[in-house]
This record gives sequence, structure tokens and C-alpha cells, in this order.
Amino acid sequence: MLIDTHAHLNFGAFREDADEVIKRSLDAGMMIVNVGSQYSTSARAVKYAKKYPGKLFAAVGTHPIHLHAGNFSYKDQDDELLIEEIATIGEDVDFEKYRELALEKEVVAIGEIGLDYHHFNEGDDRERMKARQKEVFLGFINLANVVGKPVMIHCWDAYEDLLEILESNPVKKAGIIHSFIGGYRTAKRFIELGYKIGLNGIVTYGISYDRLIKETDLSDIVLETDCPYLAPGPKKGERNEPLYTAYVAEKIAEIKNMTEKEVAEITSRNAREMLEMETNCNSN
Repeated sequence: MLIDTHAHLNFGAFREDADEVIKRSLDAGMMIVNVGSQYSTSARAVKYAKKYPGKLFAAVGTHPIHLHAGNFSYKDQDDELLIEEIATIGEDVDFEKYRELALEKEVVAIGEIGLDYHHFNEGDDRERMKARQKEVFLGFINLANVVGKPVMIHCWDAYEDLLEILESNPVKKAGIIHSFIGGYRTAKRFIELGYKIGLNGIVTYGISYDRLIKETDLSDIVLETDCPYLAPGPKKGERNEPLYTAYVAEKIAEIKNMTEKEVAEITSRNAREMLEMETNCNSN
């Protein structure tokens, strides 16, 4: 069984066929965590999870890019393929409303939260925006500790600041460093803090992440898609979906000289334990 620990089936890209995509993934034996990026998509993630108890779960939070209003063009990791123009809303985070969502039994993590120093536009007050991201991130760390759940962390061009925050403000149940794009030394620092490393289609784009995969123990890795984004190499240019987690497992198996079944079993166990998915399954 494969677990996609980070999907966005609650996004507009799946507006017409989300249930169809979910059903074919679940029919293949998968489990999925649907992740919010603002309050509206977080609430939608919970709504979907209630429809598919014990198989589809939710994470709730505000992505750092949604803390200021604007827009940016999403591109793949190689900056080759323009995917879409994404509008950001400048969300005024209401932690009490998020607390109510986070207490739902279907919610297994607080996220997607974190730091993003990559998506700035010309003329932005970057230091002010970074300070706001840190402030909100600390608020979500507090929320995670209050409700007793792990975090799902987005980070782009900000690993040092992220590590400093996590070292000074520990998350009791740690969590997942989503869509990790650093090297092994950086990954090791997160692992030492108790975090799992989330790998997705990015690792299939070439050999750039082969060393990271080789040197990181499989017990510290979880799989994800970040769909509809970051489709793995064989599907690059298409809309990503949870079933494509298999391509990530295949890449890891190749590098580690293991079977795909072994990779699926170990990474899925990692996800279930980190996100306490068994507990949530039994509570439904």
C-alpha cells in the first residue's frame, strides 16, 4: 500500500473530477492526506475526508505565500513548464477558526505551513514579509502543540531560518518536511529533530537527488505527490495525482536496490506512525 502524504485534491485543478481521482486512488489501496493552503481549502480538505473515512485524511493551515495578496506563475522544478498563474489572497489568519478545524478527528497534521523566500515580486518589502511568515508560522506551531498534532512544513530558500525556528520552538510531535529539495546534511538536521523527509516527483527529474535518497535511511522518508503539481518524470507536463506516488517509490527502490513493495511498506509505515493514521482510522 502507498500513502500520498501531501495531495491537493481540494484545489481548483480537481474541481470537475476530485471524487473520481480519489476513488481510483483508494480502489488501488492507497491512503491520502489532503492538505489545505488557506482556510477555504483547509475546510474543503476536512469535508472530503469525512466522505472517505479511514482512507482520506486532512491537514489544515495557511501556506506562507497566502499571507500577502498578489500572484505568481507556478513552474516546475526545472523552470521549464509554466503551469498556472496562482492568485494569493493575503489571508488574515484566524487561529481560533483553525483550532476548531484542527480538532476534527479527520485532521492528522497542521499544514501546509512554513516559510517561502522564493516567491517574492519586484518591489516587495521582503523583510516585512519574512517577518510576517515567521510570526504566523510560530502561531501554527503553537496550535499544533495545543491540539497535539504534527506539522506539514513547506520551505523554499529558507532552510536555515526554518531550522533555527524549529530548534528554538520545538513541535512536540514533529512532522514532515514537505517537498524537500535540500541535501543530505540539511535533511539530517531535520531528522535529528524528529522530522520525516517528504519526497515527490522532483526526485525523478534526473540524478540531482540520488545522493540524498542513497544516504537517507528509508525509515526517515515518506512519499508524496504535491498534486496537481510536480508530476514525476514519466508524467511530466500532466496534472499530477496520488497514483503517481508509485513513480517516486520506483525511483527510491532503484537507488536503494530494494523492491518497490519494500519501499511502499516502509514509507507507508513511517507515514502512519508520524501522522497517527491508525488512531484516526479507529476513531471513525
